[in-house]
Amino acid sequence: MGHLFDMATGDLIAVIQADRLGQQRTGAASGVATKYLARADASTIGIVGTGWQGASQLEAVCAVRSIRRIRCSGRDKARRDAFAKKMTSVLGVKVEAARSAEEAIRDADVAIAATNSSEPVIHGDWLRTGCHINAMGANRLETRELDDSAVQKCAFVSTDSIEQAKAESGDLVEPMKRSLITWDRVHEIGDVVAGKVNGRTTAADITLFKSHGIAIEDIAVAALVFERARDRGIGQSVTL
Repeated sequence: MGHLFDMATGDLIAVIQADRLGQQRTGAASGVATKYLARADASTIGIVGTGWQGASQLEAVCAVRSIRRIRCSGRDKARRDAFAKKMTSVLGVKVEAARSAEEAIRDADVAIAATNSSEPVIHGDWLRTGCHINAMGANRLETRELDDSAVQKCAFVSTDSIEQAKAESGDLVEPMKRSLITWDRVHEIGDVVAGKVNGRTTAADITLFKSHGIAIEDIAVAALVFERARDRGIGQSVTL
């Protein structure tokens, strides 16, 4: 459960179910990154990972780009096919079940990794010129979703928090050890949104958002949910 407090008084103002909240804010962060980093004409998505988090990733990207085709890849065929069928209905966009991760990612304008894999599921030689990558599954130093080539090919690399990435991002820390990339090339997505740094500079750039999720994202979404629930009379008042 998530607990929302009034900053002025310290009062507890809402208790909110946190699992769904976390799924939505994770997808939303990728949506923001896609809005600011993907090509304006991006129309195809390739996603590796057909679990719970994959759904909000697709919803968020489709909210900020006019997507016409989606290919999904997952290890379990039945789950992959079910995900494709469900998301086609939810999005109103044809979602095709790909036979492999490579088939899903090749030719994609937006490449998404939403897995719990410990080994890379997206390889640099699969990436088309100008694509944008959202990688959100690997959140420990010993796990990776991107190989060295995928990271090295990126003209622009961003994350939620650089300090958190240093502690959790195997996708970035491992290439750093081999001097394939340096921390001065990594930027926080908030600085892109604020206009402090430029993200994509050419149509040919490959860009990356390495998502880990930070607490302020949960707070922002919880506050929005609370305000809308209050305005619409949804929820139950409890006296403590």
